[in-house]
Amino acid sequence: MQKDILVIYYSQTGQLTDIVKNIARPFEAKKEEYRVTYYNITLKKDFPFPWPNDVFFNTFPESYLQIPSEILPPPEEVVNKKFDLIIFGYQVWYLTPSIPIISFLKSGFAENILKDTPVVTVSATRNMWMYSQEKLKVYLKNLNAKLVGNIALVDRHDNYTSVLTILRWLTTGKKEKSGILPAAGVSEEEIKGSVKYGEIIEKHFSNNDLDTLQPDLVRNGAVEIRAFLVRVEKVGNKIFAIWSNLIMKKKEKRPLLIKFFKVYLMAAIWIISPIVLVLHLLTTPVFWFKRKKQREYLQGINLK
Repeated sequence: MQKDILVIYYSQTGQLTDIVKNIARPFEAKKEEYRVTYYNITLKKDFPFPWPNDVFFNTFPESYLQIPSEILPPPEEVVNKKFDLIIFGYQVWYLTPSIPIISFLKSGFAENILKDTPVVTVSATRNMWMYSQEKLKVYLKNLNAKLVGNIALVDRHDNYTSVLTILRWLTTGKKEKSGILPAAGVSEEEIKGSVKYGEIIEKHFSNNDLDTLQPDLVRNGAVEIRAFLVRVEKVGNKIFAIWSNLIMKKKEKRPLLIKFFKVYLMAAIWIISPIVLVLHLLTTPVFWFKRKKQREYLQGINLK
């Protein structure tokens, strides 16, 4: 009897689409055992790509505060079927699961689809996904889904190079290498190689051994934790909470506040972030054990 696999995702650039389809390939290859269904979350009013500069920054407060938009209903084949496994691909916007993902999770459809079903989350980000995953864990728990695995693919370039390449990609649509700048996003090699994670998932799923899936994924490079970025992300969440609430509260001053936020964000990346890095390096011996414990937690799937 065939098992039903659902792949849920939202992707503007197509990068995440390629990744989740590669991860699903081992299931697709065994058509006698598995039936794979794809569900691309669609908003009634979608976001543009490439992003106009003003639209990109204007999306910040709703993104961070997890304010949903209206989605189109999922297809009947998704709503009316009980799946045996879900691969859940998501983007991160402003340290938070993207508005389309939040919109699905807060819709009336999510619980029926996710309830009592094993879920493997898959993200493709610049580099900061850790606390976004923590937020997603809460949603999945509240929807009675069973998180059994997590794959977090990132841009492997340094923090500052990846800022330049991601902004170029999002605002112009140009991902490829240009001048001294490398290609943006997750490398093509890792995108193509992500099929190995699908093979690992399929092996554990077929053996009814999903409880040991995450350690196997981690051993094979599915989750990289950079302690410095965890610190940056933690501080960023606190500051983003202040900015987003201020912008939403002062509606008449929103355009001006968005401009101030843009200036702040650039200053935080290019001025404050290097200072945090230096402090992080200086305190590494003192907090080594604490950071090791933190890394092990963030590589896992449990919720504190």
